[in-house]
Formats: sequence, structure tokens, C-alpha cells
Amino acid sequence: MLSVADAFAITQQYRLTLSIETVPFTAAAGRVLREAVRADRDFPPFDRVAMDGIAIRFADYAAGQRSFSVVGTQFAGQPQQMLEQTGSCLEAMTGAMVPAGTDTIIRYEDITLTNGQATITIDDVQLGQHIHHQATDRRAGNELLPVGTRLGPPELAVAASVGQTMLTVSALPRIALISTGDELVDVGETPLPYQIRRSNTYLLRAALATLGIDATLHHIADDQTQLQERLQELLTANDLLILSGGVSAGKADFVPDVLTRLGVQKRFHKIDQRPGKPLWFGTSADGKTVFALPGNPVSTVLCTYRYVMPYLKASLGLAPFVMSYAQLASPITFQPPITYFLPVRLTSEADGRTLAHPLPGSGSADFANLLDAGAFMELPAGQSEFGLGEAFPIWLTR
Repeated sequence: MLSVADAFAITQQYRLTLSIETVPFTAAAGRVLREAVRADRDFPPFDRVAMDGIAIRFADYAAGQRSFSVVGTQFAGQPQQMLEQTGSCLEAMTGAMVPAGTDTIIRYEDITLTNGQATITIDDVQLGQHIHHQATDRRAGNELLPVGTRLGPPELAVAASVGQTMLTVSALPRIALISTGDELVDVGETPLPYQIRRSNTYLLRAALATLGIDATLHHIADDQTQLQERLQELLTANDLLILSGGVSAGKADFVPDVLTRLGVQKRFHKIDQRPGKPLWFGTSADGKTVFALPGNPVSTVLCTYRYVMPYLKASLGLAPFVMSYAQLASPITFQPPITYFLPVRLTSEADGRTLAHPLPGSGSADFANLLDAGAFMELPAGQSEFGLGEAFPIWLTR
């Protein structure tokens, strides 16, 4: 059976090919940048006053002068003033241009100001202190936001600061989320004793919304003809289908056969892992992709965050994924020689460690157990004893 690593690698080989589009920067939150943003001028664009105080010539201070006549004020947002009189100073406000003829700022906290005379009260003044020099941070033309950046509040502020009113980003994929099964009723319905409410597709939609994707929801009964007709329609209209249920070995698990009849080539079915073993993944000749997830809720959550979300992030062009790790807060034993995804509650310790507290739960249907879990810890195949303090990868679900 396929290993977790091999299954993940296969999904990454068949990423969606998404177009690019240009959108107003005010509508780009959460999108993935596809054209770098560069500085349109130096950062900062001038020698900038970094502290409120007075601007002096350091040469005057070095010659022994400690008291300076205040001859004006340089405010932020004003053209640069010139200090022309030797032995004098200008008051200067944070964010203002450093006045011409000055090269050092003394903070208000380090002077007394009386009757237009500023007297320095400290003994250690350094040439150029409290000045944020032009181009210290970036030079004109420097790359500020590289391709693959996800645009959050700081990135959008940077775009605004360089006048980038339009941004080139990945187009969002069209995604349909499909639940299957006669046992499922909608959220607003009262289930009969043998039924349950649909929840997996709502979980999937909420997860995709964190990527800025607004997926559509659909439900199809356990009927092969209806399943084939509806999946054909949805394949035509979407880039990606994500199904929940119908992929195990039950007599009503029609999804794999129907997808094959629709021309979706199976890339793999079943992974050597728990939970989530029956995961099905396939692609069509026209570039469509299908994930068919196991219907058990915990399996759906695990497969979403271990396979689907990384797949979508890579397809959108996000910078390469960086794995997170945590240490086990208590030992755990797992006997079958397969990869085990252990639900865990994470805590951050005063010494900087992230600890993972096991929450084994009662199996793939224990949805409520995930309310306490913030991640799955990936425990490798071939090992049955996992000790206190051992570190393993984690897949965040919050």
C-alpha cells in the first residue's frame, strides 16, 4: 500500500494550473502574489528624524558647545529647512527630513529648553544619532514582496507605501464540495433515528475560506446514475472536486467506479495510514482534479489538512511549506506498522518548547474529540513506542 510520503508527492505532481489576474490592492487580502512588488524609491526616501528633539551640527558639539539657540522647527511633511547659523539648532519632529546643515539629533529628554535656548544635559552624543538614513532599509528597485507571498495586512501596507494600487495574483480555483450518502440530511432538517446531519462539507468550506476560496456545496444520494450525472456536471464547471464519503469498501461506495467511468484517472486509492486510509486521488485529461475523502469526520479533517490544503497552497503558488514540530507531552503506543495521525492539544511552554498532549479519542467518527485538538501529530510507520519528549511533525487544524 502507498506510503504517506509517496501519496503526498503524487498530489504535488498534479497541481492545478491556475491563471493569474490583476486586482485592486484593497481586494487582495489573502491572495497569493504572482508578480513581485518593488520599491519605487529608497526606504526611507530621505534622511529621516527618528526622535523628537533638536538637530545640530556635530562639529559644534565636538568643539565643546552645549547650548544652542533655537532658530526654527522642522516638521514632518514640510520641505527640508536649512540651518545656516553656526552654533544654533532647529527643533525637529519624528518623521521629518533632517534639516540641511545638521547631522545629529538630540532627544528632548536629553536637553533643557528655556527661553529659546536648548542645553544638552548628557555627556555622550554620537555623530549621526537618531537619524534613519536614506536607503537604510531598501533601495529603489529592491524587491519588497517576492512571488509566492500571501498578502496579509503588512504586505498590503507595503504595497500601498509604494503606490502599487493593482496587484497580480493567482486566480482562485473553482471548487465543488460534495457529500454523498442517503444517511445524510441538511443542517436545518431533523434527522430520523438512522440519519445524521451533513457537516464534513461545511468543515471543508470553512477550511478553504482561510485561503480566500468560496467553494460551492452539493449533496448526491447513493445512486450510481444520479452520481454519474451530477459529477459530470460538476467536473465540467469546476477545477477541483472534493468529495466526502463513498470511497471505502461498502456496497454503496460507488465513487471510485463512477469517477473512472467519467474519465478521471486514479492516481492512488488507499494510503498506509490511520485515520484516512481510503483516500482517493485522481486527475482528468483536461486538467481537473478530484480528491475523494473518507466520510468519517476525523478522517475528513486529517486528509483535508494533510493533503488537500497543502495541494491548494502549492497550486496557488505559495512559497514552499515549512514543517512544524512538537514534542510529545506523554508517551504513546501504536501497534500497526503504519503512519498514525494522533490528535493532539498543543501548549507553548515557558522554555520555548511546543508540547503535544495526546487525544486519541474513540476513532474516525469521534468528531467531538477534535474540539480539543489543535493539530495531528504524524507518528512514523515502523515504530510502535513513542516516548515522552520525542519530536514529530504536526499538521495544524486551527
